[in-house]
Amino acid sequence: MVKRAALKPLAVILAAVMALSLAACGNSGKSDTAATEKNNGAAVQGSSSDKKITITFQNIYPDPTTPSHKTLNELVKQYEADHPNIHIELDTLNTDQQKVKLKTQAASKEVPDITIVNPAAQMKPFVDAKLFAPLNDMLDQNGLKDTYQSGLLDYYSFDGNVYALPDGNNIEVVYYNKELFEQAGIANTPTTYEDFLNTVKTLKAKGITPLAIGEKDSWTGSFLFMNILLRTNEGPGFLQDVMDGKKTFEDPAFIEAVDSFQELVQAGAFPDGATSIDANAGGNIFKSGKAAMWVIGSWETGAIDASSVAGKVGAFQFPTVNGKGDPDEFMLAPGSAFAISANSEHLQETKDFLNYFALNFPKKQFEFKNAVGLGQKVDGDLKAAGYSDLAIEVAELFNNVKGGDLAFDNTMNPATAQVHLSSIQNLFVQKVDSAQVAKEHQAAFEANKE
Repeated sequence: MVKRAALKPLAVILAAVMALSLAACGNSGKSDTAATEKNNGAAVQGSSSDKKITITFQNIYPDPTTPSHKTLNELVKQYEADHPNIHIELDTLNTDQQKVKLKTQAASKEVPDITIVNPAAQMKPFVDAKLFAPLNDMLDQNGLKDTYQSGLLDYYSFDGNVYALPDGNNIEVVYYNKELFEQAGIANTPTTYEDFLNTVKTLKAKGITPLAIGEKDSWTGSFLFMNILLRTNEGPGFLQDVMDGKKTFEDPAFIEAVDSFQELVQAGAFPDGATSIDANAGGNIFKSGKAAMWVIGSWETGAIDASSVAGKVGAFQFPTVNGKGDPDEFMLAPGSAFAISANSEHLQETKDFLNYFALNFPKKQFEFKNAVGLGQKVDGDLKAAGYSDLAIEVAELFNNVKGGDLAFDNTMNPATAQVHLSSIQNLFVQKVDSAQVAKEHQAAFEANKE
């Protein structure tokens, strides 16, 4: 049985606060000695043959301007240089494209050598179908296991086995463009939902898109909605209470959250045609200076700093809703993670590569100014390393975290989650009676109870 991510979010997210002061990180380039090579995870454990091997690496880093894309490609290039008999074939997709493709591949038991999966409930069907290889042995190579923040690997563990390695551990924040706020005459960031709506209306009246989003990838609207539910429920645990039979989706907190979300839509908060814009394009609306705010995970900090709005962006906590909730409780996002196919034709070689990749991932991300929100420990002082004011500001928000919730689709079973994602996506298109939205959710939950 999966260890539910909701059980200890505070301990894990607080570990992220400590991550930047722990674990020595060496040079991630080509090693000069066998000892250095081993420490960087480059030592091959079981592939002494010169036979040409291709490892397929499905990933979700499509934007070439982002630090994660650069990290991926640099590490792959270095590994191929060090291992001439191995070719890493990249299958690069956006998040929703990858989810759909993986489901199709899983149905025919043709999962790529390395793929991307999300924690907890989203992983479980793949693990139950025995499509992923346990990674315990690989984690014990070169001290890799000790690089992860305490408790983080639990989100990717079933029955004592770790099946995936996370790329991050994040919180959801509201990024805002200071110049656009100033143009609209907005002096302060909102601390209440009423202020938030007024900010949206003020920006809209000035001809500025208030909130960037790419709701073609339906997780984006859900993640924003869950911030509201976290507030109206006056704290975390609503979905867990539903699963435990203590509440239903027809609870007033859920209905209030739907009503509040629809207020945002009706105020014109989002770009026209939001449901036809994917997440990558939606993020680029903000990163190109065409939207004033973006409610998204802290994993985007480095990408923002690498964009045209670098130096113009700040971040703040999601506000209270109707006087409810604590701004220091966040939507938590243990990252997407790297899993290996149990049916890989080159299982040992794939494990050796992923060991190298995971050991060097945090080093490269730190180098590319993208260490905020990593799931692994990183050695380095942000300010001394030249990190932006935004990165330091977001890192400071981690210091205030009291707890929070995971995303809907990381908590509920996939069938219920899909109904939820479609239901929230529909709210961008038309106004719906909130009681009806609640009934749809409850019916889906009852029909798909495990």
